[in-house]
Amino acid sequence: MFSELKVLLIDDDHQRCHDIKTILDFIGEECVSVRSDSWKTLLNNPDEFLTVAIGQLNEYESIADLVEEIQTLSRSLPLLIIGDVSYSGKMSDDLEMQIIGRIDTPPKYNDLLEVLHACQECHGNQHIMQLGKQPLELFRSMVGASKPVQKVRKLIGQVAKSDANVLILGESGTGKEVAARNIHYLSDRSDQPFIPVNCGAIPGELLESELFGHEKGAFTGALSARQGRFELAQGGTLFLDEIGDMPLAMQVKILRVLQEKSFERVGGNKTIQADVRIIAATHRNLESEVAEGNFREDLFYRLNVFPIEMPALRDRSDDIPLLVNELTTRLEKHGRDSVRFSANAMASLMRHDWQGNVRELANLVERLCILFPYGVVDVNELPEKYQYLDGLTPYEPPKLKEQIELQEQQEAESSSSSFISESQSLDIPEEGLNLKEFMARLEIEYINKALDKEDWVVAKAAQSLGMRRTTLVEKMKKYDISRADGVSG
Repeated sequence: MFSELKVLLIDDDHQRCHDIKTILDFIGEECVSVRSDSWKTLLNNPDEFLTVAIGQLNEYESIADLVEEIQTLSRSLPLLIIGDVSYSGKMSDDLEMQIIGRIDTPPKYNDLLEVLHACQECHGNQHIMQLGKQPLELFRSMVGASKPVQKVRKLIGQVAKSDANVLILGESGTGKEVAARNIHYLSDRSDQPFIPVNCGAIPGELLESELFGHEKGAFTGALSARQGRFELAQGGTLFLDEIGDMPLAMQVKILRVLQEKSFERVGGNKTIQADVRIIAATHRNLESEVAEGNFREDLFYRLNVFPIEMPALRDRSDDIPLLVNELTTRLEKHGRDSVRFSANAMASLMRHDWQGNVRELANLVERLCILFPYGVVDVNELPEKYQYLDGLTPYEPPKLKEQIELQEQQEAESSSSSFISESQSLDIPEEGLNLKEFMARLEIEYINKALDKEDWVVAKAAQSLGMRRTTLVEKMKKYDISRADGVSG
């Protein structure tokens, strides 16, 4: 499904090597450690490694000797120095260019992420060799330690054991269904069904059949009898999401069920008892809806026995690191790619106003997992709307990155020139040819074809063109290439 880039530790200090490997394993880096006399057997394919970290070398007189050997295998593989090992002034600029950072001992988490991010940039901001696909589930538990979340947890604990109707209020994406599921799981009905239904997603003329079921022949197309959500939730909990969007005619029928604890299927006359707990939710202000005549006042008071207000994410920004950690953990459990955030990136996310709340955050994390699989995201890699740079200093890209990009550009230009010179179908027009403009048009044409082929997923298009994602992004900016609908990976 995917092959994660690994970290190779070359260190003859056994204890230090063990300690650093343990830390890297803990933060999710696949790590291989080896003595200085046997590293060559592991570095047959340098493309499999994110970086090589170099420590004590008993088999070499100097680090320069080892770096020179590594360069015979790869001149673009970023190298790190472990601890206080000295190398400055003892090697040529060409060798030193490949060393882009240092792992302090003991390592600090944010500093470690910074050097891993620098290594990642030298790989075109990719941290795996191939992508995998599986569906992502959103949260199934209350995540956070802020006071607003603690208040919600307390209210859920107080009401869960009763059979009182609960009305959960809050903006879209704040986790109202998560709160409803927690109430159910903590209740005495937890071993019975939890049945959710989105009242705003079902057309009004079908909602009655969806909730109460129907008998055979009750209407055109009713070829057999069918249970509704109330029957499916018997003994358990029925979650009426977006009840503020329910038509007035259906509100009357729901009120009758709440009052009489019974109902009939559409087209039937048999009374069915409803042993169901009702939890309702809406993003609307129901008191305003009542005043405007869009929601029945008697139903509002029936539902509003125990209201719970879900806080907006902007009102609990301190929970964002915990939410991100929960999301990435869930991604990994589903066999999906994960991602980590630098301190700068996390600080920037905590400044955003999150109009889409937790759902917006989940979508962003999943998107970044696709763009930077198993990598580290700095503030510059966040989409522009999430970048709040005041007081933040983005990590400086290593010089090795610039050297790699320059080399790739030169190779691409050389390859394009060879392609044109070798083609038998191209002739120079009598009026002459502006080669620079012709090359630009050719480049634009192939970039657009690659983007269309890969459904405008930039990382995949870059791979098919044999270039780094960041190089392709720069060329798209240079030629003002963008998707017509404004969506780009």
